[in-house]
Formats: sequence, structure tokens, C-alpha cells
Amino acid sequence: MTTTTPQLSVELEAAYDLCREVAVGHGRTYYLATRLLPADRRPGFHSLYAFARTIDDLVDVEAGSSRTWEECARELDRIEAQLHELITADDQSTVELDPNWRPTLLAFADTMARYEVDPDHVWGFLGAMRMDLPGTERFRTRYTTMAELREYMDASAATIGMQLLAVLGAVVPLEVARPRAAALGQAFQLTNFIRDVGEDLQRGRLYLPADELAVFGVDYDLLLHCQRTATTDRRVRNALAHFAAINRSIYRTARPGIDMLDPQVRPAMRAAYTLYADILDQIEKADFRVLDRRAVVPRSRRFAVAAPEFARALAARRLG
Repeated sequence: MTTTTPQLSVELEAAYDLCREVAVGHGRTYYLATRLLPADRRPGFHSLYAFARTIDDLVDVEAGSSRTWEECARELDRIEAQLHELITADDQSTVELDPNWRPTLLAFADTMARYEVDPDHVWGFLGAMRMDLPGTERFRTRYTTMAELREYMDASAATIGMQLLAVLGAVVPLEVARPRAAALGQAFQLTNFIRDVGEDLQRGRLYLPADELAVFGVDYDLLLHCQRTATTDRRVRNALAHFAAINRSIYRTARPGIDMLDPQVRPAMRAAYTLYADILDQIEKADFRVLDRRAVVPRSRRFAVAAPEFARALAARRLG
């Protein structure tokens, strides 16, 4: 674990505060889970979330945006180059950073150093984000097969799971816990893909693979029709139920990994696991109507899950 230089300590504190604000503003489930973490782990968790979230926002180029995809692609290249320079510099104070990204990059680079986050997991994530950015060589709006989607998820979500694992810590060697952490990241992401089908269609995107949809007689045009008419065709409902079943199998693969974590962080990750899986429950209760609305876990349920985990978190800290 490295320490920060005195010159950067005040700025870093402000940078971590900004990352926390990003988490508060965007990730209700994630932020609630961080409240269950020991205080010393929260800044690192926030910095990982803020970096991933702001990159994700950068590559979601909307129609009518004030920035072109070329400008966003160049910005992503600059961010990657500046982060690489930051984590390899002998003196970080000499590295010139884009003012808009400086706080996020400083906090993220500090977290990488403190917890020895593997840089390959970061470069892999950035590579996956280029698949979402129009105009790049790797850009794609649809996936033909589940194998193609899993390749994307390996780079975009599994890498996040493994970054988080480095921050959270484990009672087993990290190489033993990594497959479970990767699966948890993939489980969360596939839940997002199922929940956000309607929003993605509005962006001209579809992450659910065509071959799996075709088994149920579903294609892109049928999904668009259902969205325009605010209906859920039986074929669409069956296809989404199929993906929900796949999603639950990934959650089952990930579940044993929670018991591999540091006992003090298990309550937080159990809460995140339960609440994200609950999104699938809400989708099923709504009869898979996701094309014109977004499934949300009720606040009462979020706090019902968090309350007992908070008690367990306090107990774990006392024992620790």
C-alpha cells in the first residue's frame, strides 16, 4: 500500500468527496451498500464507482448531444493516457490532467495504488467502453450471440468486480475469489441489460443477443413495435423470462464469493447482491414490462434489506 504525497493530501480528500457525490447522485443501491462498509473502505469504493460511471456517461453519446462521438473518443483516449501517466509517474504533481477529470483521476489512481488494483482490469474496462462509443473500430449496437455478449461483459463488468475485490479484501487468496467477483459484476450488468431494454432501444442499442431472442420469435423490430404500442408480446415476455433465468444462474455462481470476503465488508455486499437480484423480482412482478418503464426496488424494501445488514456490519466491526 502506498501513501499520498503531502502536497496532494488536501486535494485528494476533496477528490474523494466528489466521487462520493457521484455515487450519491447516481447509484442508489451501490451507495446504500457503501454505508454498510467500514469507513476506511468507502472512499475507494466511491472512486471506483465514480470513474466507471463517468466513463459510461461519456460513451453514451445521445442524439442531439453538444459533443460528437469523435470528440468523446478523443476524450476517452486522453483520459486513458493521463491515467497511465498518473499511475506510472515518480512525481504525480508533474502530470498535467484535464481539469474536468482531475478529481476523478486523482482519486481513482490513488485507490489503484493503495489497494494494488491490477491495471489490466482498468485497461480492459476502457476497451469495452469503446464498444459503446460510435465511430470507434470496436463499436457495436447489437450482439449476435451470447458468446459475444459474454466477451463484452468479461471486459466491462467482470473487470469492475475484480477491481472492487481488491478494495474490499478477502479471507482467501484473491485468485480464488476473483471468478466469483467477476460473476457478481456480470450478474449486476445483465440485470441492468434486462431492466434497461427500453432505454437502450431509444439509443438504438440492444444488448440481449439476437440468437437467444430468435429462439422465442423475437427480433429488434418486434421490440420496437412493443415499445411504440406500450405492450408486451407473449414472445417478448418469454424471452425476457429466459434471460432472467440466465441472470439468476450467474447470481448463484457469484453468491459463494461473498463468504470469501473480509467479514467486515460482507454485510454491504450481501445487501447489494440482494437488492440487485430484487430488481429481477420487480421485473417479474410487472410481467416483464420493461420496454416503456423502468423497474425500481421500493425504498421500503431497500431499507428492510439494509437494516439487518447494518446490525451485522456493526457486529463484524466490533469483532474485527
